Amino acid sequence: MKRAVLGLVVLVFGLVAAAEPCLIVGMIIGGTKDDAGYNQSQYEALMALKEKMPCVEILFAENVPAGEAEAVLESMILQGAKLLFPAGFAYMFPALNVAKRHPDVIFMHPGGYMLADNFGTYFSNVQFAYYLLGVAAGLMTKTNKLGFIGGMPIAFVLGNCNAFHLGARAVNPNVTTYFVVTGAWLDRAKEVAAAQALIQQGCDVIGSHLDSPIALAQTCCEAGVFYVGYPSLAVQKFCPEYWITGLGLSWGDFFVEVAQQVLAGTWKPEHVRRGIEAGFITLGEFGPKVPEEVKKVVLEFKAKLISGELQPFAGPIRDQEGNVRIPEGTAWGPLDMGKFDWLAEGIVGSPK
Repeated sequence: MKRAVLGLVVLVFGLVAAAEPCLIVGMIIGGTKDDAGYNQSQYEALMALKEKMPCVEILFAENVPAGEAEAVLESMILQGAKLLFPAGFAYMFPALNVAKRHPDVIFMHPGGYMLADNFGTYFSNVQFAYYLLGVAAGLMTKTNKLGFIGGMPIAFVLGNCNAFHLGARAVNPNVTTYFVVTGAWLDRAKEVAAAQALIQQGCDVIGSHLDSPIALAQTCCEAGVFYVGYPSLAVQKFCPEYWITGLGLSWGDFFVEVAQQVLAGTWKPEHVRRGIEAGFITLGEFGPKVPEEVKKVVLEFKAKLISGELQPFAGPIRDQEGNVRIPEGTAWGPLDMGKFDWLAEGIVGSPK
């Protein structure tokens, strides 16, 4: 009888041990996981990690204000997290504070510019891929007026607007792009007002750099105006009829790569920046109103971008005042995207 009980204890212990997660991974986001935008792209990458590595246990919290980030991250560490994704730019300094207190926990932050022994960053080379959306817009516009709505006039937003405009002018030199800023990453009322103002000016294709472009998609749908999506392809469902195409941040495979490095003890702090060629960003499917010839041209540009034949920011490129910002014979690369404090020639609006 004692042997039977002992055997049962060993068996139960073995089952418990087998059920132990190989790694506990935590993520916090500033919005909701179904915002069809930035936060959803982060959450989907986390779910892709779980799908591809079932042994991983996930801890997740949404709608976390920056002021509460440290407390939530500390709570996840108490629950055993050894890899944390503080998935919002505003979390960089709070996460760094926590990282200093827990050198045995790895932190990966999206788009940050700080490094520490256990703190790295990642993001996609969005601006280069956004050029493709400009190509599509330049071919689809009838008025030769494009709109672009940015949340904040930071370098990466200006870069996306410039790429959108330059891509459009590559196939349609008559295009003018109108740039407006809402002053917030998420403000539905301001986004609707901005879209309506652009439409009233005659813009018939609109792009954006917002946390969640749902309001933009819905406004375009009501007005019968085309739009391109970013940063999640999920926004297409809010207005499939006037969707041209879009870009989706796609980090699932990278999250797996990071988790495997943490488990193997090979992870190193670095700024990881990759583009469409590495699967860090995905060009979406085309909408139902996009002609085959437009699809063909956009995909040709995509192939050239992936091969390196296309350099979207190759000079000469002038700013709104006609000053040469990127000289002939040179081209800006991924490390230059933080330098944008200007808008390209042919864009109406202020970079400030």
